[in-house]
Amino acid sequence: MSDKPDFVYRLATAAEWTATEETGVAPTRDVDKRDGYIHLSTRAQLIETANRHFAGVADLLALEIPLTAIVDQVRFELAPKRGEKFPHLYGALRREHVARAIPLAGNDDGFQFGDDA
Repeated sequence: MSDKPDFVYRLATAAEWTATEETGVAPTRDVDKRDGYIHLSTRAQLIETANRHFAGVADLLALEIPLTAIVDQVRFELAPKRGEKFPHLYGALRREHVARAIPLAGNDDGFQFGDDA
């Protein structure tokens, strides 16, 4: 039995998702370029990541990616600030990797998955 999740997630704004749909490749952020990989999260990590790094973003989406679609390019590596392993994508995140875009609802208490998640 594997301890790897079935899905991993990329947080994206609506504009980033639109760009992904138009170009076929998700845009990278400065932190991704600096670190040399695309930052992803598991479902269990996603809400805390959204609250820490995307507070105030009104149009935040969780791009759901089947791990099997990118498994050869993903490493689960320790994030010292959080003390847990996160999925890191060493390669491009392509539109065809994304199964669905899930809107996250934000309020004064932070983000949560919407009813359709």
